[in-house]
Amino acid sequence: MRPDGRTKILDAALSVIRTKGFEATRVEDVCAAAGVSKGAFFHHFDSKEALAIAAADHWSAVTGGFFETADFHALADPVDRILAYLDLRIALVEGGELPFSCLAGTLAQETFATRPAVAEACGRSIRGHAGSLVADIAAARAAHAPDADWTAESLALHTQAVIQGAFVVAKAGGGAASAVENLRHLKRYVAMLFGRIGPTGGGKP
Repeated sequence: MRPDGRTKILDAALSVIRTKGFEATRVEDVCAAAGVSKGAFFHHFDSKEALAIAAADHWSAVTGGFFETADFHALADPVDRILAYLDLRIALVEGGELPFSCLAGTLAQETFATRPAVAEACGRSIRGHAGSLVADIAAARAAHAPDADWTAESLALHTQAVIQGAFVVAKAGGGAASAVENLRHLKRYVAMLFGRIGPTGGGKP
């Protein structure tokens, strides 16, 4: 099924904003990428800010659908599912388009002090994705770390903090290799929490 005009604009916004940033993105840029007129744009969105808020929600839907259907959900052990999720994040950095660019993270960094509604939409996206990990982390904690002094919710959000930080370091000159290494450190840390490796790295996650 061909996307409707609104979806075409949102899909274009994901690419253009991730590449240029919010402030540098013009309505004309998004229209050109979507193949629509400015009249069509303003039929769906009152402003560029309204587009950014909708784009953050669209990003959640698109990426959420991707992760919901990923193969790691079929693994029996919740620890294996969490580690395989992190392997998937590493693989995306190593081989994807704009491999270390998250729309929500990009927008949040740029707009948190100037456009709070956009930043809040980004927060919903990031926290929503973290929330998708909570059930597996809670199951892994119950089975392997029942006395841990952290919650499933806090660890889920921590994974996203590290992922977003890895993207920032990569953009600041470290490149994809630095992002991958930071995500591998995150995987080691999570494996250690659930007893898969020791504090000095003994064993293999």
